[in-house]
Amino acid sequence: MLARIFHAQRAAPGSRGRVAQVSNLLYRRPRVGGLHLLGRACGLEIRDTAGWKPALRLPVSDTHEISGPGLLNLAGSLCRWLLFLLLPLWGLAQDTFHAGPLFDEFSLTLAPGRRVEAAGPFYFKEWQESRETWGLPPLLWATRDPQTDSSEFRFIYPVMSYVRYGGQYRWQLGQLLSFAGGPSQQEKVRNRVTLFPFYFSQRSSDPSQDYTAYGPFYGHLKNRLFRDDIFFVMFPAYSQTRKGDVVTDNYLYPFVHLRHGLGLEGWQFWPLAGHEHKDITTRTNGFKEVETVPGHDKRFALWPVLFSQRSGLGSDNPERQVGVLPAYSALRSPKRDSTTVLWPFFSRIDERGKKYREWQAPWPLVEFARGLGKHTTRVAPFFSHSYNSNLVDNFYLWPVFKYSRIHADPLDRQHTRILFFLYSDLKARNTETGASRRRVDLCPLFTWRRDMDGNRRLQVLAGFEAFLPENPSIENEYAPVYSLWRSEKNPKNGAASQSLLWNLYRRQTTTNSSTVSCLFGLYKHEAGPAGKRLRLLYIPLGTR
Repeated sequence: MLARIFHAQRAAPGSRGRVAQVSNLLYRRPRVGGLHLLGRACGLEIRDTAGWKPALRLPVSDTHEISGPGLLNLAGSLCRWLLFLLLPLWGLAQDTFHAGPLFDEFSLTLAPGRRVEAAGPFYFKEWQESRETWGLPPLLWATRDPQTDSSEFRFIYPVMSYVRYGGQYRWQLGQLLSFAGGPSQQEKVRNRVTLFPFYFSQRSSDPSQDYTAYGPFYGHLKNRLFRDDIFFVMFPAYSQTRKGDVVTDNYLYPFVHLRHGLGLEGWQFWPLAGHEHKDITTRTNGFKEVETVPGHDKRFALWPVLFSQRSGLGSDNPERQVGVLPAYSALRSPKRDSTTVLWPFFSRIDERGKKYREWQAPWPLVEFARGLGKHTTRVAPFFSHSYNSNLVDNFYLWPVFKYSRIHADPLDRQHTRILFFLYSDLKARNTETGASRRRVDLCPLFTWRRDMDGNRRLQVLAGFEAFLPENPSIENEYAPVYSLWRSEKNPKNGAASQSLLWNLYRRQTTTNSSTVSCLFGLYKHEAGPAGKRLRLLYIPLGTR
């Protein structure tokens, strides 16, 4: 068929037309020997015609035949369009593909590894050594590390999360529904199910550690809710808790309880009256040394109006405190005396152990302290100046300006705030090594930080960073959505990068190379030891 197309004959000049015929067929069928584009309706060869050689005459002016040169023109046009469409893929095959914010792949700046970002801020994947991380901000984030046998998954932080390390795991939904399990130091298997506060369950390889609780009706728990053991029936009607050797029986919690333990007896009918006494006892610590456990004796009536208590019995600083609030309260001990009249209006404190005296009138608005352990002048909310050998705490027109400092070798930490979280400047230095870090937040405009290794990072638009600094979930799951500009610099290897509008413009440099791409990769410029390369509209323009 191609031979016929390329060898088709044209009508002689001046002729009225040409005859298309097929004389070598024993039956009639559409002609396949030529290709015509007809300007108007015409007959086909299968219709009845005169003679055994059917013919169809067409005007020359209405016949457009694609002969050899015409087909080559069409093929050339198709090839040009195909080349234009495949140029981006050709560029991807040649080097790293940049078409941000649709798709971008680049080396990490502050750590070894690579990262892919696509669909603006809504997808990323990252590789760091053996760790692989991906996410769909702000919905989900996941990571796994075969080398440490760990994985983690978060969905709309902090709504749902899953963490696994080796054989141990925990899954939670709103911190109300959770599943946790795996081996522990004492057990081969320990699995927990919690639907707070209605259902608690644990199954262990040690049957003595099993428990089930159906709140508030009936149940038994171990090592939950800050207690070693909890047993309840129709809570708050009755519950029993144990912490160490102290057992407390609660009736109509928190109003009535009976308490006993090693050298301890107590009761309360709150808020009417209560009494608890503990003798001086001993115990053996983790170093196999016997140490004294101080005793106490506490009483109250019409809490918190009347109270009297002695604490630290058997220690080098026993205390006695009595009060008839708000009229009067007093504390006396070898190291500290305190007297309050018409609480909280007038108080005087003599801290002999810490070497200072303090006057409060009223606390905490007006406070004056003088001595080696503390020097304070405060008239809140107008100003406050307080310091000792390790701490500094100042404010002016609180909360307009606040400054604090902690100096305790090897840590030297300074923090400046303006209007709570509007502006924050945190500095920390290791006094032994001289290494320092700094973080500056101006909510919601930017956050900037420098770590102990000197790595720097600037992010323009920062919605939650000032409220939850150093929170990896905020940085990984929420920050990519609203960060319009990102800039990073690694002083150790000389790498640096800048990104605008999720890589619509991106510049990445090292000590001997640089790459600039923008506008979906329509412009890309690279420079390195091998020379410079430029690409426009995905078309390489040469190397020099």
